[in-house]
Amino acid sequence: MVVDSDLVAREVVEPGTEGLAALVAEFGDSILQPDGRLDRPALAAVAFGDDEARARLNAVVHPLVGRRTTELVESAGADAVVVQDIPLLVEGRMGALFNLVLVVYVDAEERVRRLVELRGMPEHDARARLAAQATDDQRRAAADVWLDNSGPQGGLDAEVKALWEQRLVPFEENLRTGTVVRVRPVLAPADPTWPDQARRLIERLWLACGAGALRIDHVGSTSVPGLEAKDVIDVQITVSSIAAADALAGPLAAAGFPRIESITRDDPKPDYAIGGESDPALWDKRIHGGADPGRPVEISLRVDGWPGQRFALLLRDWLRADAAARAEFLEVKRVAVRWAAADAHTDEATVTYAAALAPWFDLGYQRAWEWAERSGWSLS
Repeated sequence: MVVDSDLVAREVVEPGTEGLAALVAEFGDSILQPDGRLDRPALAAVAFGDDEARARLNAVVHPLVGRRTTELVESAGADAVVVQDIPLLVEGRMGALFNLVLVVYVDAEERVRRLVELRGMPEHDARARLAAQATDDQRRAAADVWLDNSGPQGGLDAEVKALWEQRLVPFEENLRTGTVVRVRPVLAPADPTWPDQARRLIERLWLACGAGALRIDHVGSTSVPGLEAKDVIDVQITVSSIAAADALAGPLAAAGFPRIESITRDDPKPDYAIGGESDPALWDKRIHGGADPGRPVEISLRVDGWPGQRFALLLRDWLRADAAARAEFLEVKRVAVRWAAADAHTDEATVTYAAALAPWFDLGYQRAWEWAERSGWSLS
């Protein structure tokens, strides 16, 4: 199902609707054609010239579009992939409401040309409309998928087909069935976009968790600039108790992050710094994965102040600050990947990889806390 917000926006201001009546009350009869229909160029001339007028327009139209969109989405089948075409998604900061945000980019001058030649819009109106919209940098920051449509008609057909078949369709099935995407342990070069990907993920997690989360942080190797890592975004959700973590299982699964039932605890570390670390119960956690085949994630829910929660943040900051520790850790990871390569199945390879890293983490726990004492590190 495709829900086109432009078409919905037209529908809610058809003659006889409350939307059109509200626009006339706000901007006057000059925005009407002789037959009583909305004169869109006339409305654009008065509504896109300044921020105050545009805000008045949005205050009328956006709630009506939202209500009608909800009706359409709720009518979709249980296995439907719902694609919402929303021109002002970035401006409205709505990205976190969706499982995936796809931005179709067109060069600014090409956008102006298309508005003028294909829609008959005066050039000054076209440029005023573009100036009122999000910048390309803002759009790129919001995009999980970026498609460049500056070329000829049909130029994106193959790319869109692959996106549909290889990502969107399996994503829907995974979401519906509660299936987590797992990947073999293979190191990828450091990706400068990992922090932005984590930021978008964290925004979605805050929306799903609400007050059930105390803090949400990007952790793990992808949070350390310049470090090779498995292409899996690690996030830690800090909660008040294990019961609070369990209460988030449903909301997280509904948002596309099913729970991995088989993992309930980190490996305990030797006593140091906090005290009592050898108590296995203090290393309890809950873990969730992602349903999106295009973005594997691992989400650990840990209790505030427990050693596992503190170590995840400490390890990240230590590796960011200590180049020697970072290089040493990378070599250990490379060895672990070689060991895991012999396993035929992804789950077996993941277990082998984790087991190969465990001795380094056991020693690294004390070393990280020693660094914390020297540097004055504290949770921020």
